[in-house]
Amino acid sequence: MITLYDIPSDIKVIAWSPNTWKTRFALQLKGLEFETVWIEYPDIADLCKKIGAAPSGTKDDGSPDYTLPVIHDSSTNTVVSESGLIARYLDKAYPNTPALIPQETDALHGAFQEAFLLTIEQRILPLMLPPTNAYLHPPSEAYFRRTREAKFGKKMEEISPGGPVREAQWEKLRGGLTKLAEWLELDGKEKLFFTGDRVSHADLSIAGWLIWIKLILGVDSAEWLAVKTWDGGRWGRFMEHFEQYEKVW
Repeated sequence: MITLYDIPSDIKVIAWSPNTWKTRFALQLKGLEFETVWIEYPDIADLCKKIGAAPSGTKDDGSPDYTLPVIHDSSTNTVVSESGLIARYLDKAYPNTPALIPQETDALHGAFQEAFLLTIEQRILPLMLPPTNAYLHPPSEAYFRRTREAKFGKKMEEISPGGPVREAQWEKLRGGLTKLAEWLELDGKEKLFFTGDRVSHADLSIAGWLIWIKLILGVDSAEWLAVKTWDGGRWGRFMEHFEQYEKVW
């Protein structure tokens, strides 16, 4: 049995984090049985140290940065941190399931993640941090607010104020998604996924961050309905494919 460690919230499906959704999508795409254990933000570091999960990076002060997702696979007694490393582990441990990082695409996936950080992640963050904060449980809300306010150098409520500032942030995100659409059509052919007709980890990265908007702002929100229409409706069609993997347990 695989255990996925995730961060809870008060939204209906509980799961919200874009990074843990990448792994949640991956496990379901591969048809692997798993369970979820919910961990509040302040408890993540202690959990990781207890089960032997490696830090996913380093904080500005040089200390280890422990984050989720983390999985524990009891069948191999293996603990893996970070969605990209988890994808690589799952491909090796379960070779008879759909590949998340197809052979010979490791370097391309690494480059994609760097580009995706600049093109999409940094543009979604200011839009989604304030509304997400409102749905977190008290221990996580306090941690989330403190760490994100320190990162942005302003109060949570000032990260994406209403009016022209927020409208400009949405337009910036729209430009980023249009850039992804242009990459997908470089050969002159429209395709839904980065590896053609198969879903890869690159696609799961996009889906993980877009579902964050969908779940926190709501399927009927004006913002989500607008995102679905961008680039000729590409992102609405793209996310329809992942509805089959939106189960949470």
